Amino acid sequence: MGEPLNVAMIGVGNISGQYFEALRRLPGLRLSAVADLDAGRARAVAAEHEVRAASVDELLADGAVDAVLNLTVPAAHAEVALRALTAGKHVYGEKPLALSVAQARPVLEAAAERGLRVGCAPDTVLGTGIQTARQVLDTGGIGDPVGAHVHWSAPGHERWHPAPHFYYQPGAGPLFDMGPYYLTSLVTLLGPVVRVSGTAMASTRERSVATGPLAGSAIDVDVATHVSALLEHANGVTSTVTVSFEVWATRNPLFEVYGTAGTIAVPDPNRFSEPVEVYTTATPQWTQVPVAAGYADAGRGYGLADLARAVETDRPHRAGGDLALHVLDIMESVLLAADSQRVVTLGTTVARPEPVPAGVAPDTW
Repeated sequence: MGEPLNVAMIGVGNISGQYFEALRRLPGLRLSAVADLDAGRARAVAAEHEVRAASVDELLADGAVDAVLNLTVPAAHAEVALRALTAGKHVYGEKPLALSVAQARPVLEAAAERGLRVGCAPDTVLGTGIQTARQVLDTGGIGDPVGAHVHWSAPGHERWHPAPHFYYQPGAGPLFDMGPYYLTSLVTLLGPVVRVSGTAMASTRERSVATGPLAGSAIDVDVATHVSALLEHANGVTSTVTVSFEVWATRNPLFEVYGTAGTIAVPDPNRFSEPVEVYTTATPQWTQVPVAAGYADAGRGYGLADLARAVETDRPHRAGGDLALHVLDIMESVLLAADSQRVVTLGTTVARPEPVPAGVAPDTW
């Protein structure tokens, strides 16, 4: 392993704590500085983690910074990524890649023109949960895949998040906020999607912040809060997906893949390392599968470490911008299908990322 990738973080909001925790365990990355629109918050976080606080302009002008970790709000993802790429930095960002495919394409084009990398969350698919499920599927553990089912739901993020207003603005909602975990996993498991149909709605429920200093303040809802979709993968498999901020309780399975010889109970791709279970014609009972693939004990930031190693070894990285673009295309097309009441053919495709073998670290694969 060569020199660590020198990383600057832009945006030190709620999600940044999970990145700070994982970055300490990744020798291929060196976090050197942070920036935020709230300069006081940036200084406080920098002091806590013993790094430098700076303005965004200062970070982008710093020739020692190799990559930008973009943890800004969704509406700023594309703008910050383009500025970082123009400044000669690799970019790894939180999901979604941008608010639309039209916004995202210039980001990938700018990276290609400059020989730079773009990565994007979720990297949860690189953990032992989804990777073990993929290993079961790829080795014929449930025969040939036939279909998949996803149902993620909750009453709404305002019940726990201290500043949840952006979850109800374009670029968020249950589809753009939670959908990437499940859609990225479906593409990782079953390959790209070619056509979608769907429905989308928002209820009349009034929402307000439940916790923190903003408790009681009203939330304006400008996104669909209950979305159901039917996806057709290029290999002919169909997936049904429901994501919702409207469900108080459910008995639906979270994530299952169905095959000609059994079923995989896929662990929650919002996490990295929950167990996989299978039910097969050979063993007709639910059985936990030993870990067979994936980065062990992973956390947010492992996708960036995978990118850093790929830069060093001149290989494709797994949580890539092309995958994030395809997932964005799926989400945008589902909403278009719902609005137009028709089946929509996607304009993007992507190869399945390389699997993560068992027993490797992102700094050494």
